[in-house]
This record gives sequence, C-alpha cells and structure tokens, in this order.
Amino acid sequence: MFPRVAARIASLSALCLVLSVLAGGPARAQPALPQLAPCPREIPADTNCYAGRDTAGAYYWIAIPANWNRVLVVHAHGGPDLGPPTPRRSHADLARWSVLVKAGYAWAGSSYRRGGYGVTMAAEDVERLRRLFLREFGQPRRTLLHGQSYGASVAAKAAELFGGVEGKTAPYDGVVLTSGLLGGAPAAYAFRLDLRVVYQYVCRNHPRPDEPQYPLWMGLLPDSPLTHAELAARIRSCTGIGLPPAQRSAEQSARLRTILSVVKIPERTFVSHMNWATWMFRDITQERLQGRNPFDNHAAVYADSSDDAALNAGVARYRADPLALGQLLADSRPTGRIPVPVLTLHAIHDPTAPVELESLYRAIVHHAGHGDRLVQVYTDEAEHSYLSAPEYPALFAALLDWADKGEKPTPALVAALCKRYEKEYGDGGREACHVAPGYKPPPLGTRVPAR
Repeated sequence: MFPRVAARIASLSALCLVLSVLAGGPARAQPALPQLAPCPREIPADTNCYAGRDTAGAYYWIAIPANWNRVLVVHAHGGPDLGPPTPRRSHADLARWSVLVKAGYAWAGSSYRRGGYGVTMAAEDVERLRRLFLREFGQPRRTLLHGQSYGASVAAKAAELFGGVEGKTAPYDGVVLTSGLLGGAPAAYAFRLDLRVVYQYVCRNHPRPDEPQYPLWMGLLPDSPLTHAELAARIRSCTGIGLPPAQRSAEQSARLRTILSVVKIPERTFVSHMNWATWMFRDITQERLQGRNPFDNHAAVYADSSDDAALNAGVARYRADPLALGQLLADSRPTGRIPVPVLTLHAIHDPTAPVELESLYRAIVHHAGHGDRLVQVYTDEAEHSYLSAPEYPALFAALLDWADKGEKPTPALVAALCKRYEKEYGDGGREACHVAPGYKPPPLGTRVPAR
C-alpha cells in the first residue's frame, strides 16, 4: 500500500464516507482526498481502488493493480452527461475499461466538475486528476491519456493545452483516442441539426403545431417539460420506430426511410441522436452560449429522399451566429498541434460518431504539420461505446513502444498485437480482433452535407 494514502484510510469512518458517496449520499463540502474504496467487480481482486473529490468538485476513481507496470492511463469519459456530477460516472468507466487494469495499467478517471458541454473545462479536470495522482502516488514511468467519444475531444484538447513544448519533458507520453467525436462541435454535431430539421419537415411534432415554436438549433425551450419518454413516443407515432417493422404503417415506414436515408444514421441510434439534438443542444446554446446559435445549415443540400427538391425547399434553415460559432470552435476544435504520439481507434460502422470524423481530424493534424505523430486504426465493427476488449491493450502496447523506442506503429502491427492478446482478453475463444489495416475513411462531406 502507498504510505501517503494509507494514513488517510485507517479509520472505518473514512471508508464509510466513500461508500456513502458512491451510494449517492450528500456531497462533501470539502474536497475528499483519495481513500480506499471497493473496486468494481470487474476489476482484479488484488487491485487497490481509491475514490475522492477534487478541489473543483469533480469526483474521481483510481485503480492500481498489484502487477502495476508503472504506466498510468488517465481517462476522459464520453457524453457529456447533462446532470450534476456523481461518483457513479467514473466508477462505471473504471468497470468498463477494466481490461486495462487487468493488463497491468494504473487507471484514473474524473467525472468532470459539472455536467453539460465544455471540452476545455473537462480537459482541465483531467489534467488536475493527473497532478493529483502524481502528488499522492508518485511519478509513473509513463503517463498515457485516453479519450472516448466526446472524451476524445477532451483528451485531444488536454494534450494540446498541457502536453508540453518542444525540447521539454511532456506530462503525457502519448494519447489514445477511441470512437472520437473529433474536429470540434460545429462539425461533429452538424448531422444532428440535419436530423432535427429533416425530422421536423417529415413529422412536424417536435415541436407540435399547437406548442410554442422555436428555432430547432435551440434544442428545446428552457422551460419545456418534455421528457425523454414523451419524445420517444412522438418519434414512434410518426415513424413506428420501437415497433416491429410488420406493425408499422406504410406511412410510418416511408417517413422513417426518408429520415434515415437523408441523415445517414442507423435506426438503432435514431432516438439517442434525437435526445442529443434536443437536450444537449439546449445545454450548448442556452447554458454555454447565452442563447446564441453556433450551428449552420443555410447552404446544406440534402439528398436521398423521394423528393429532394421539396425537402430542400421545406426544411428550416439557420445561419450560425459568428460569436457563438467562434466560442464553440475555441472550446472544442483541436488545433492539430499535438506534442506527443497519438493513436486513434474507430469502428467503421460506428452508429454514434461517424467514422468520417477521423478524416477531418487527420486533415487538421496534417495542416498543423504534425501528421508524423498520428496513426489511425479502424475496426470492422458496428459499436461505439466499447469495442472488442483485446483491441485496447493492443493499442496501448503499440503506443508504449512508440514512446519508449520511437517505433511508430502501423494498423497491421496493432492487428498483430491484438491477436496476441485475444486468448487472454477475448470472448470465450471467439474471434475478437477486428482491425481492418487497409481501411481509410472517406471525407466527412460524403456523409454530412457541406457547410
């Protein structure tokens, strides 16, 4: 056990406090120092887990396995969550990424200090947790930064803000970005504005004609009592989604086909995208941008409906407010000036974050002159939140070799490493490595109408 922490966890009352916080008890008025806490059941039994709350109010969980390889993985989670922060968030993330702890890495994850959108804010929270780990547990041999989904934007921003400068030791030795919503919110979320305007053109029930009207970039009126269940019911009424295909009317099937074809999203994530385009858009525009609009579709040309001329003439059109657009770009768009090696992993058929966003990120990095520090890997999967387990230790092993030996990996190397980990971390001996070394995503403009 680490002596500086051991002194703080001697009393049973301290452990009870951690358990109370985990169960959703009252938040502490003062920041909680790392205290021993029960690990998630997915974590190896000989791991020490710690929980606490930092000076800005973010909850965190830390796991240090008995076979620690002296490498720390600092995790930036996806979302963003729109409610207040809770310790459950990073506890669940630790359980999800347990394969890294099993592989010998220490792991640290923050809930972020508040809910809602804020890439730079979250990047600061991630960096503060890294410094807390160093203060309490000592300097690891290597520190790697991992961002998932929205957290990939957070990690990319953290690497640029805190990754060090040329000729000096960087706090992070490498970055892994998985299933990333990359390229900045205006570009990454453009398809969700498309979804709102196309859906409203087809269904006309969000909002309904007898409800107060508002520009769809707002997401939802500030005082709207609409619930997720009520929105799902409206979507089902219009498109039949949630019903077996045989139980949908011909009109419902036609409406659903139009929306999915034009916006190019899969049926299974239709409702979740509508949720983000409702409540997250409300958070971005009204809580973060003082009621101004950062989204633009005034010149977008929509295609693949049964009547594209009527669709393009009938959808709502919006121009971005330059100040709002600038603020959101400054907060979320990477500069591409990455000071350390970056390795990305993205499923080709990702239903949540279009794989074409990787092309946008690559263009940004190459434009900044740092293309030699970026390697992008793709898998033939159709998931977003978690890909095949052996692929993650393969990524981190490849990144470590890059940092330690200067050996820049290739997608083929990651695929070979994954096969080595397949037996230990695979699913009952079934094929678990799906890396597609030769795949290159098309430009984002092939998926989302150009702005």
